[in-house]
Amino acid sequence: MMTSSATRTVALTALALSLAACTTVFESDKVDYKAAKKAAPLDIPPDLTQLQKDNRYAVPDGRGVATASGFQQQHTVQQPGAVAPGGEQIGQASTDNIRIERQGNQRWLVVKQTPEQLWPQLQAFWADSGFTVETESPQTGIMETNWAENRAKIPQDFIRRTIGRVFDSAYSTGERDKFRTRLERRADGSTEVYISHRGAEEVLTGPQKEIATWTTRPNDPELEAEFLSRLMARLTGTKVKEATAFVANAPMEAQHAKLEGSKVVVDEGFDRAWRRVGLALDRVGFTVEDRDRVQGIYFVRYVDPDAVKKEGFFSKLFGGEDKNKEAQKYRVLVSAVPGATTSDVTVQTNDGKPEASATGEKILKLLVDELK
Repeated sequence: MMTSSATRTVALTALALSLAACTTVFESDKVDYKAAKKAAPLDIPPDLTQLQKDNRYAVPDGRGVATASGFQQQHTVQQPGAVAPGGEQIGQASTDNIRIERQGNQRWLVVKQTPEQLWPQLQAFWADSGFTVETESPQTGIMETNWAENRAKIPQDFIRRTIGRVFDSAYSTGERDKFRTRLERRADGSTEVYISHRGAEEVLTGPQKEIATWTTRPNDPELEAEFLSRLMARLTGTKVKEATAFVANAPMEAQHAKLEGSKVVVDEGFDRAWRRVGLALDRVGFTVEDRDRVQGIYFVRYVDPDAVKKEGFFSKLFGGEDKNKEAQKYRVLVSAVPGATTSDVTVQTNDGKPEASATGEKILKLLVDELK
């Protein structure tokens, strides 16, 4: 029989090995949301509602994208490519049909396809990535997934590798993610594709850490870049690793935005400022109900977490009775400055009057943090 000292030594050694293994996460698979479907469904937070679906972006004949470069490639050298709905192959990545643009930690794709052509491909992309598309608004060009768990973050220790297949649901990261895709039509017929992330994490509170509550966590630009890379690989037929390097090495443009009184001054013309404000609204967590590009207005809803009790807000994060109860409607106005190359961003009430409350100031601060 082993002595008690030897027994303790073996036990401590096994524990140390187990803890060391717990820190191991395979870099070859940074995201894995497919297993999230096994978890209990998570409802949308109180500041979001299901928007009415329609078939505005549906492709009537079910076929994918037809481009000159794609047609030429299909009739010359057959190369591996992404398969669009209907089985039509899309050509390889090049500056002719897709590129990445970047400002600071904001990145987006510019694709030579119309929003109508991209819409069904995005639906298939998120489904294949392990998500359910819960919100579709073709009229605003917004598609949003459900909350899901990144199972790749779960440590691959000896115990989980041994019994994880049987008791996989017992393991959890304590985090949830959802993604919003925004499409912006360009004058030349191409489309800008933005992907923004929202995160939530489970926090233990109470004297004995016995109370679990969900709270928001900052958006993750690296996750946004990861899914932009995967979408680019899907649309072009390249390997994810190659698309990831392409997205990571995108040339960075300087950002210029500052808060001046009751407005944010963006050092860009209206077109670019309009698109970047839309992405900023997505990343901060606003719900864009409608938009009027001619007037430069985003019609949004926003829940100010400081305006409601913390317990009441976060207890509803994944399933409250009245998801619209606390949401207030605002207008975010983007306007070009006459005779200058800058644009102003202001916040208005739902009826178009200047919003001078503390919430209006907070909205401006959130926007300038994303735009600067």
